[in-house]
Amino acid sequence: MAEKLFMRVKEVAEALDVSEPYAYKLIRKLNEELKQKGCIVIAGRIDCRFFYEKFYGSTTKN
Repeated sequence: MAEKLFMRVKEVAEALDVSEPYAYKLIRKLNEELKQKGCIVIAGRIDCRFFYEKFYGSTTKN
């Protein structure tokens, strides 16, 4: 199956070892950055590649 496009709040919270409310806050911030670039965003979800690029400097989980 193809690689997932979006991460949900639970996945973000687990990846960063933070609470779900804080993960929502981070997703809102990252989605706002994507909006500024002209992207359409989905509340409560973040593009996987963008997430890994912002937090780990890479576009993949590995």
